[in-house]
Amino acid sequence: MFDMFRAPLGRRTFLGATVASVAAVAAACGRGGGILPGSQKAEGPTYTYTPSGDEKPAPAATVSVQANGGRFRPGVALTNTATGKPVKLNASPDGTTYTVAEPLGYGATYKWSGVADGEAGTFSSLDHAVTVVDPGETLSVVINVADDAEVGIGAPLILKFSGTVEDKEAVEKALEVTTTPHTEGSWAWLPEDNGSRAHWRPKEYWRPGTKVSMNGKLYGLDHGGGAYGAADVTSAFRIGRAQIVKADADSHRIRVMRGTQVVLDLPCSYGEGDLPRNVTRSGIHVVSEMHEDFFMSNPAAGYFNVRERFAVRISNNGEFIHANPQTVGNQGASNVTNGCINLSLSDAQSYFQIAMIGDPVEVTNTSIPLSEADGDIFDWTIDWPTWQSMSALNKKN
Repeated sequence: MFDMFRAPLGRRTFLGATVASVAAVAAACGRGGGILPGSQKAEGPTYTYTPSGDEKPAPAATVSVQANGGRFRPGVALTNTATGKPVKLNASPDGTTYTVAEPLGYGATYKWSGVADGEAGTFSSLDHAVTVVDPGETLSVVINVADDAEVGIGAPLILKFSGTVEDKEAVEKALEVTTTPHTEGSWAWLPEDNGSRAHWRPKEYWRPGTKVSMNGKLYGLDHGGGAYGAADVTSAFRIGRAQIVKADADSHRIRVMRGTQVVLDLPCSYGEGDLPRNVTRSGIHVVSEMHEDFFMSNPAAGYFNVRERFAVRISNNGEFIHANPQTVGNQGASNVTNGCINLSLSDAQSYFQIAMIGDPVEVTNTSIPLSEADGDIFDWTIDWPTWQSMSALNKKN
Protein backbone atom coordinates (compact mmCIF):
# COMPACT_ATOMS: atom_id res chain seq x y z
CA MET A 1 0.00 0.00 0.00
CA PHE A 2 2.79 2.37 0.85
CA ASP A 3 4.52 1.89 -2.58
CA MET A 4 1.23 2.28 -4.47
CA PHE A 5 0.56 5.64 -2.71
CA ARG A 6 3.93 7.17 -3.65
CA ALA A 7 3.76 6.31 -7.34
CA PRO A 8 1.24 9.08 -8.25
CA LEU A 9 3.30 11.60 -6.34
CA GLY A 10 6.27 10.67 -8.45
CA ARG A 11 4.17 11.20 -11.56
CA ARG A 12 3.07 14.67 -10.37
CA THR A 13 6.66 15.60 -9.72
CA PHE A 14 7.66 14.51 -13.21
CA LEU A 15 4.85 16.48 -14.84
CA GLY A 16 5.73 19.60 -12.84
CA ALA A 17 9.28 19.36 -13.98
CA THR A 18 8.12 19.01 -17.58
CA VAL A 19 5.95 22.18 -17.38
CA ALA A 20 8.79 24.12 -15.84
CA SER A 21 11.07 22.97 -18.64
CA VAL A 22 8.60 24.14 -21.28
CA ALA A 23 8.31 27.50 -19.56
CA ALA A 24 12.07 27.83 -19.49
CA VAL A 25 12.29 26.97 -23.20
CA ALA A 26 9.57 29.53 -23.97
CA ALA A 27 11.41 32.20 -22.01
CA ALA A 28 14.65 31.38 -23.77
CA CYS A 29 13.12 31.45 -27.24
CA GLY A 30 10.80 34.42 -26.76
CA ARG A 31 11.77 37.77 -28.26
CA GLY A 32 12.68 40.29 -25.63
CA GLY A 33 12.29 37.82 -22.81
CA GLY A 34 8.49 38.41 -22.36
CA ILE A 35 5.99 36.29 -20.49
CA LEU A 36 3.17 34.21 -21.86
CA PRO A 37 0.04 36.12 -22.85
CA GLY A 38 -2.58 36.24 -20.11
CA SER A 39 -0.07 35.76 -17.30
CA GLN A 40 -0.63 39.45 -16.13
CA LYS A 41 -4.07 41.07 -15.81
CA ALA A 42 -4.55 44.39 -17.78
CA GLU A 43 -5.91 47.41 -15.87
CA GLY A 44 -8.85 49.63 -16.89
CA PRO A 45 -8.61 53.33 -17.89
CA THR A 46 -7.62 55.98 -15.36
CA TYR A 47 -9.04 59.51 -15.21
CA THR A 48 -7.77 63.06 -15.04
CA TYR A 49 -10.24 65.42 -13.39
CA THR A 50 -10.16 69.22 -13.75
CA PRO A 51 -10.17 70.56 -11.14
CA SER A 52 -8.44 67.78 -9.26
CA GLY A 53 -8.66 66.97 -5.59
CA ASP A 54 -10.81 69.15 -3.36
CA GLU A 55 -10.26 72.40 -5.26
CA LYS A 56 -13.45 74.49 -5.49
CA PRO A 57 -13.77 76.10 -8.94
CA ALA A 58 -15.68 79.24 -9.87
CA PRO A 59 -18.98 78.56 -11.68
CA ALA A 60 -17.50 79.53 -15.05
CA ALA A 61 -14.16 77.75 -14.59
CA THR A 62 -13.16 74.75 -16.75
CA VAL A 63 -14.56 71.52 -15.31
CA SER A 64 -13.76 68.34 -17.24
CA VAL A 65 -12.80 64.66 -17.12
CA GLN A 66 -10.38 62.82 -19.42
CA ALA A 67 -10.05 59.07 -19.85
CA ASN A 68 -6.46 57.86 -20.03
CA GLY A 69 -6.01 54.60 -21.92
CA GLY A 70 -9.59 54.26 -23.05
CA ARG A 71 -12.74 55.83 -24.47
CA PHE A 72 -15.98 56.68 -22.75
CA ARG A 73 -19.17 54.81 -23.37
CA PRO A 74 -22.29 56.94 -24.05
CA GLY A 75 -23.98 58.18 -20.91
CA VAL A 76 -21.29 60.22 -19.16
CA ALA A 77 -22.95 62.73 -16.83
CA LEU A 78 -22.19 65.40 -14.25
CA THR A 79 -25.18 65.69 -11.95
CA ASN A 80 -26.18 68.17 -9.27
CA THR A 81 -26.37 66.02 -6.17
CA ALA A 82 -29.08 68.17 -4.57
CA THR A 83 -31.46 68.50 -7.53
CA GLY A 84 -30.55 65.46 -9.62
CA LYS A 85 -30.30 67.70 -12.67
CA PRO A 86 -27.51 66.84 -15.16
CA VAL A 87 -25.24 69.51 -16.54
CA LYS A 88 -24.82 70.15 -20.26
CA LEU A 89 -21.53 68.61 -21.47
CA ASN A 90 -19.42 68.75 -24.61
CA ALA A 91 -17.62 65.58 -25.72
CA SER A 92 -14.32 65.61 -27.59
CA PRO A 93 -14.40 64.05 -31.10
CA ASP A 94 -12.32 61.06 -29.95
CA GLY A 95 -14.62 60.32 -27.01
CA THR A 96 -11.89 60.65 -24.38
CA THR A 97 -12.89 63.96 -22.75
CA TYR A 98 -16.06 65.58 -21.45
CA THR A 99 -16.16 69.29 -20.55
CA VAL A 100 -18.89 71.27 -18.79
CA ALA A 101 -20.70 73.52 -21.30
CA GLU A 102 -22.68 75.78 -18.96
CA PRO A 103 -21.98 77.68 -15.74
CA LEU A 104 -22.39 75.76 -12.50
CA GLY A 105 -24.22 76.95 -9.41
CA TYR A 106 -22.57 78.69 -6.48
CA GLY A 107 -21.94 76.31 -3.58
CA ALA A 108 -23.43 73.31 -5.43
CA THR A 109 -21.89 69.84 -5.50
CA TYR A 110 -21.81 67.77 -8.69
CA LYS A 111 -20.95 64.07 -9.18
CA TRP A 112 -19.37 62.53 -12.28
CA SER A 113 -20.78 59.20 -13.52
CA GLY A 114 -19.97 57.04 -16.52
CA VAL A 115 -17.78 54.22 -17.79
CA ALA A 116 -14.76 54.11 -20.09
CA ASP A 117 -13.56 50.97 -21.93
CA GLY A 118 -9.88 50.12 -22.13
CA GLU A 119 -7.81 47.38 -23.73
CA ALA A 120 -8.56 43.65 -23.71
CA GLY A 121 -12.10 44.12 -22.43
CA THR A 122 -11.15 46.19 -19.38
CA PHE A 123 -13.24 49.08 -18.12
CA SER A 124 -13.52 51.44 -15.14
CA SER A 125 -16.15 53.79 -13.71
CA LEU A 126 -16.02 57.49 -12.87
CA ASP A 127 -16.03 58.28 -9.17
CA HIS A 128 -15.41 61.94 -8.43
CA ALA A 129 -17.35 64.93 -7.07
CA VAL A 130 -16.71 68.65 -7.44
CA THR A 131 -18.07 71.45 -5.24
CA VAL A 132 -18.29 74.99 -6.63
CA VAL A 133 -17.02 77.95 -4.66
CA ASP A 134 -19.54 79.60 -2.34
CA PRO A 135 -18.55 83.30 -2.42
CA GLY A 136 -18.80 85.67 0.48
CA GLU A 137 -20.45 88.28 -1.78
CA THR A 138 -22.00 88.49 -5.23
CA LEU A 139 -22.16 91.78 -7.11
CA SER A 140 -25.12 92.74 -9.27
CA VAL A 141 -25.18 95.46 -11.94
CA VAL A 142 -27.65 98.18 -12.91
CA ILE A 143 -27.41 99.47 -16.50
CA ASN A 144 -28.57 102.98 -17.39
CA VAL A 145 -29.85 102.23 -20.92
CA ALA A 146 -32.79 99.87 -21.38
CA ASP A 147 -32.77 97.26 -24.14
CA ASP A 148 -34.12 98.53 -27.48
CA ALA A 149 -34.01 102.13 -26.27
CA GLU A 150 -33.22 105.05 -28.55
CA VAL A 151 -30.91 107.60 -26.96
CA GLY A 152 -29.17 110.83 -27.83
CA ILE A 153 -25.68 111.26 -29.20
CA GLY A 154 -24.15 112.06 -25.80
CA ALA A 155 -25.37 108.98 -23.92
CA PRO A 156 -22.68 106.94 -22.15
CA LEU A 157 -23.26 103.30 -21.26
CA ILE A 158 -23.09 103.06 -17.46
CA LEU A 159 -22.66 99.94 -15.33
CA LYS A 160 -23.28 100.53 -11.62
CA PHE A 161 -22.10 97.66 -9.39
CA SER A 162 -23.70 96.86 -6.05
CA GLY A 163 -20.29 96.78 -4.38
CA THR A 164 -16.61 97.37 -4.98
CA VAL A 165 -14.90 95.60 -7.88
CA GLU A 166 -11.34 94.92 -6.78
CA ASP A 167 -10.21 93.14 -9.94
CA LYS A 168 -11.33 95.76 -12.46
CA GLU A 169 -9.07 94.35 -15.16
CA ALA A 170 -10.75 90.93 -15.06
CA VAL A 171 -14.21 92.48 -15.14
CA GLU A 172 -13.40 94.88 -17.96
CA LYS A 173 -12.02 92.01 -20.05
CA ALA A 174 -15.42 90.34 -19.69
CA LEU A 175 -17.31 93.39 -21.02
CA GLU A 176 -17.57 93.31 -24.80
CA VAL A 177 -18.97 96.35 -26.61
CA THR A 178 -19.92 96.07 -30.29
CA THR A 179 -20.90 99.08 -32.40
CA THR A 180 -22.29 99.28 -35.95
CA PRO A 181 -20.73 101.19 -37.60
CA HIS A 182 -17.48 100.78 -35.70
CA THR A 183 -17.03 103.57 -33.16
CA GLU A 184 -13.87 104.35 -31.23
CA GLY A 185 -14.59 104.30 -27.52
CA SER A 186 -13.34 103.14 -24.15
CA TRP A 187 -14.35 102.01 -20.70
CA ALA A 188 -13.41 104.19 -17.77
CA TRP A 189 -13.73 103.42 -14.06
CA LEU A 190 -15.09 106.42 -12.23
CA PRO A 191 -14.59 107.01 -8.50
CA GLU A 192 -16.57 104.80 -6.14
CA ASP A 193 -20.14 105.82 -5.36
CA ASN A 194 -21.64 103.16 -3.07
CA GLY A 195 -20.07 100.66 -5.45
CA SER A 196 -17.89 100.67 -8.53
CA ARG A 197 -18.88 102.46 -11.75
CA ALA A 198 -17.76 101.59 -15.26
CA HIS A 199 -18.72 103.96 -18.10
CA TRP A 200 -18.21 103.39 -21.83
CA ARG A 201 -18.38 106.35 -24.16
CA PRO A 202 -17.18 107.12 -27.67
CA LYS A 203 -14.31 109.48 -28.34
CA GLU A 204 -16.71 111.93 -29.98
CA TYR A 205 -20.47 112.16 -29.91
CA TRP A 206 -22.21 109.11 -31.35
CA ARG A 207 -23.05 109.00 -35.03
CA PRO A 208 -26.86 109.00 -35.48
CA GLY A 209 -28.24 105.55 -36.22
CA THR A 210 -25.37 103.66 -34.56
CA LYS A 211 -26.34 100.30 -33.07
CA VAL A 212 -24.70 99.42 -29.77
CA SER A 213 -24.60 96.12 -27.91
CA MET A 214 -22.78 95.10 -24.75
CA ASN A 215 -22.31 91.55 -23.52
CA GLY A 216 -20.84 91.08 -20.06
CA LYS A 217 -19.95 87.53 -19.01
CA LEU A 218 -19.91 88.33 -15.31
CA TYR A 219 -21.69 85.37 -13.70
CA GLY A 220 -19.16 83.26 -11.84
CA LEU A 221 -16.35 85.70 -12.56
CA ASP A 222 -14.02 86.49 -9.67
CA HIS A 223 -14.32 90.25 -9.11
CA GLY A 224 -11.60 90.23 -6.47
CA GLY A 225 -11.82 90.71 -2.72
CA GLY A 226 -13.95 87.57 -2.32
CA ALA A 227 -16.76 88.91 -4.54
CA TYR A 228 -18.09 87.21 -7.68
CA GLY A 229 -20.51 88.26 -10.39
CA ALA A 230 -24.18 87.59 -9.66
CA ALA A 231 -25.32 87.40 -13.29
CA ASP A 232 -24.34 88.06 -16.88
CA VAL A 233 -25.40 91.47 -18.21
CA THR A 234 -26.40 92.67 -21.66
CA SER A 235 -27.56 95.88 -23.27
CA ALA A 236 -28.65 96.66 -26.82
CA PHE A 237 -29.75 100.12 -27.96
CA ARG A 238 -29.51 102.54 -30.85
CA ILE A 239 -28.56 106.17 -31.29
CA GLY A 240 -31.24 108.58 -32.45
CA ARG A 241 -31.07 111.93 -34.25
CA ALA A 242 -28.27 114.37 -33.46
CA GLN A 243 -29.68 117.08 -31.21
CA ILE A 244 -27.63 119.44 -29.04
CA VAL A 245 -28.81 122.17 -26.70
CA LYS A 246 -26.55 125.23 -26.87
CA ALA A 247 -26.98 126.99 -23.54
CA ASP A 248 -25.08 130.30 -23.35
CA ALA A 249 -25.75 131.89 -19.96
CA ASP A 250 -24.78 135.35 -21.21
CA SER A 251 -27.43 135.18 -23.93
CA HIS A 252 -30.30 134.30 -21.54
CA ARG A 253 -31.51 131.87 -24.21
CA ILE A 254 -31.18 128.24 -25.25
CA ARG A 255 -30.92 127.09 -28.84
CA VAL A 256 -31.87 123.54 -29.76
CA MET A 257 -29.73 122.49 -32.71
CA ARG A 258 -29.84 119.65 -35.21
CA GLY A 259 -26.70 120.08 -37.21
CA THR A 260 -26.74 123.68 -38.37
CA GLN A 261 -30.53 123.91 -38.10
CA VAL A 262 -31.99 125.85 -35.17
CA VAL A 263 -35.04 123.84 -34.11
CA LEU A 264 -35.94 126.05 -31.12
CA ASP A 265 -34.58 129.38 -29.90
CA LEU A 266 -36.11 130.09 -26.49
CA PRO A 267 -35.69 132.83 -23.87
CA CYS A 268 -34.68 131.46 -20.48
CA SER A 269 -33.11 132.28 -17.14
CA TYR A 270 -30.01 130.58 -15.73
CA GLY A 271 -28.63 130.42 -12.20
CA GLU A 272 -28.26 133.80 -10.54
CA GLY A 273 -24.69 133.04 -9.53
CA ASP A 274 -24.75 134.99 -6.28
CA LEU A 275 -23.76 131.82 -4.41
CA PRO A 276 -21.89 128.72 -5.68
CA ARG A 277 -25.05 126.63 -5.24
CA ASN A 278 -26.90 129.03 -7.58
CA VAL A 279 -24.44 128.69 -10.47
CA THR A 280 -25.50 126.67 -13.52
CA ARG A 281 -22.41 124.59 -14.21
CA SER A 282 -20.49 125.08 -17.46
CA GLY A 283 -19.67 122.03 -19.53
CA ILE A 284 -21.34 119.23 -21.44
CA HIS A 285 -24.32 117.94 -19.50
CA VAL A 286 -26.37 114.91 -20.60
CA VAL A 287 -30.14 114.54 -20.36
CA SER A 288 -30.72 111.67 -17.91
CA GLU A 289 -34.40 111.94 -16.88
CA MET A 290 -37.62 113.46 -18.20
CA HIS A 291 -40.79 114.11 -16.17
CA GLU A 292 -43.98 115.91 -17.18
CA ASP A 293 -44.53 116.55 -13.46
CA PHE A 294 -41.76 116.59 -10.89
CA PHE A 295 -41.69 117.65 -7.25
CA MET A 296 -38.50 119.56 -6.43
CA SER A 297 -36.94 120.36 -3.08
CA ASN A 298 -34.02 122.65 -2.29
CA PRO A 299 -33.59 122.94 1.48
CA ALA A 300 -30.79 125.50 1.11
CA ALA A 301 -33.13 127.73 -0.91
CA GLY A 302 -36.02 127.11 1.45
CA TYR A 303 -38.52 125.20 -0.72
CA PHE A 304 -39.83 121.64 -0.54
CA ASN A 305 -41.93 119.44 -2.86
CA VAL A 306 -42.73 122.21 -5.31
CA ARG A 307 -44.49 120.89 -8.40
CA GLU A 308 -42.66 121.75 -11.61
CA ARG A 309 -43.78 120.96 -15.16
CA PHE A 310 -41.87 119.45 -18.09
CA ALA A 311 -38.70 118.84 -16.10
CA VAL A 312 -35.65 117.55 -18.00
CA ARG A 313 -32.78 116.58 -15.69
CA ILE A 314 -29.31 117.48 -17.00
CA SER A 315 -27.19 116.58 -13.96
CA ASN A 316 -27.50 114.94 -10.57
CA ASN A 317 -26.72 118.15 -8.69
CA GLY A 318 -30.33 119.27 -9.19
CA GLU A 319 -30.00 121.00 -12.55
CA PHE A 320 -33.07 120.77 -14.80
CA ILE A 321 -34.48 122.53 -17.80
CA HIS A 322 -38.08 123.10 -16.71
CA ALA A 323 -41.05 125.43 -16.70
CA ASN A 324 -41.16 128.16 -14.07
CA PRO A 325 -43.92 130.75 -14.49
CA GLN A 326 -42.46 132.80 -11.62
CA THR A 327 -39.38 133.77 -13.65
CA VAL A 328 -41.13 134.51 -16.96
CA GLY A 329 -40.47 138.23 -16.49
CA ASN A 330 -36.74 137.56 -16.31
CA GLN A 331 -36.48 134.95 -19.06
CA GLY A 332 -34.45 136.32 -21.95
CA ALA A 333 -33.21 139.26 -19.88
CA SER A 334 -31.54 138.15 -16.62
CA ASN A 335 -30.43 135.09 -14.67
CA VAL A 336 -32.27 134.66 -11.36
CA THR A 337 -32.69 130.92 -10.72
CA ASN A 338 -31.14 128.59 -8.15
CA GLY A 339 -29.17 126.88 -10.95
CA CYS A 340 -31.82 125.37 -13.20
CA ILE A 341 -32.63 126.66 -16.68
CA ASN A 342 -36.16 128.14 -16.52
CA LEU A 343 -38.56 128.40 -19.45
CA SER A 344 -42.15 129.49 -19.83
CA LEU A 345 -44.75 126.75 -19.58
CA SER A 346 -45.37 126.62 -23.34
CA ASP A 347 -41.67 126.80 -24.23
CA ALA A 348 -40.82 124.09 -21.68
CA GLN A 349 -43.46 121.85 -23.22
CA SER A 350 -42.13 122.51 -26.72
CA TYR A 351 -38.61 121.54 -25.66
CA PHE A 352 -39.82 118.54 -23.63
CA GLN A 353 -41.60 117.09 -26.65
CA ILE A 354 -38.41 116.90 -28.74
CA ALA A 355 -35.88 116.09 -26.01
CA MET A 356 -34.38 112.61 -25.59
CA ILE A 357 -32.41 110.81 -22.89
CA GLY A 358 -28.74 111.14 -23.84
CA ASP A 359 -28.98 114.54 -25.55
CA PRO A 360 -25.98 116.78 -24.83
CA VAL A 361 -26.65 120.15 -23.20
CA GLU A 362 -23.61 122.39 -23.65
CA VAL A 363 -23.61 125.14 -21.04
CA THR A 364 -21.16 128.02 -21.42
CA ASN A 365 -20.22 131.31 -19.73
CA THR A 366 -20.79 130.48 -16.08
CA SER A 367 -18.27 130.66 -13.23
CA ILE A 368 -18.11 127.00 -12.13
CA PRO A 369 -17.38 124.00 -14.40
CA LEU A 370 -19.32 120.76 -14.28
CA SER A 371 -17.33 118.13 -12.37
CA GLU A 372 -17.44 114.87 -10.44
CA ALA A 373 -19.09 116.75 -7.57
CA ASP A 374 -22.17 117.24 -9.74
CA GLY A 375 -23.16 113.58 -10.02
CA ASP A 376 -23.00 110.58 -12.30
CA ILE A 377 -22.57 111.95 -15.80
CA PHE A 378 -19.64 114.28 -16.14
CA ASP A 379 -18.03 112.04 -18.77
CA TRP A 380 -17.73 114.68 -21.49
CA THR A 381 -15.80 117.06 -19.24
CA ILE A 382 -12.85 114.62 -19.35
CA ASP A 383 -10.46 114.84 -22.30
CA TRP A 384 -9.97 111.70 -24.39
CA PRO A 385 -6.41 110.73 -23.32
CA THR A 386 -7.39 111.06 -19.67
CA TRP A 387 -10.55 109.05 -20.25
CA GLN A 388 -8.54 106.25 -21.88
CA SER A 389 -6.13 106.22 -18.94
CA MET A 390 -9.09 105.47 -16.66
CA SER A 391 -9.53 102.06 -18.29
CA ALA A 392 -8.28 99.13 -16.19
CA LEU A 393 -6.79 97.64 -19.35
CA ASN A 394 -4.73 100.69 -20.22
CA LYS A 395 -1.12 99.92 -19.34
CA LYS A 396 -0.61 103.52 -18.25
CA ASN A 397 -3.17 103.03 -15.49
